[in-house]
Amino acid sequence: MNIRALALGLVVLFGATSVRAADKDIVDTAVAAGSFKTLVTACKAADLVETLKGEGPFTVFAPTDAAFAKIPAADLKALINDKEKLKKVLLAHVVVGKSVMAKDVVGLDGEKVNGFTVKTKGGVMLGDAKVVKTDIKCSNGVIHVIDTVLMPE
Repeated sequence: MNIRALALGLVVLFGATSVRAADKDIVDTAVAAGSFKTLVTACKAADLVETLKGEGPFTVFAPTDAAFAKIPAADLKALINDKEKLKKVLLAHVVVGKSVMAKDVVGLDGEKVNGFTVKTKGGVMLGDAKVVKTDIKCSNGVIHVIDTVLMPE
């Protein structure tokens, strides 16, 4: 994909910005998008910001603020305050050492990613989370937007 098409796609997804997402790391891209405030807050609480600003590559299945809003407020507050559990939940959303693009998922139907089953029929699902936007390229990986927070057992 050429850079102009990528920039246009990002403008459609996130609104106009002065810097392309591919120039930003995973954290800065999430902050700039504006719809991942809870995710960024959770990453700060779990001391994962520096990790996700690192070299990578990372694939992040990023739940939106609306996805976090599905969790009852008291449960979300308890999760944010339990650093170890929070870290476990957040790391369930990250594939380290690989940038998995949407085209790579086609052959993964029925496979497990971080303990969650991939389904590709009728749209891509990871566990109970539907992938709603794909292939948001960052300087250290890729973000796929999901509509539900993944909760590992």
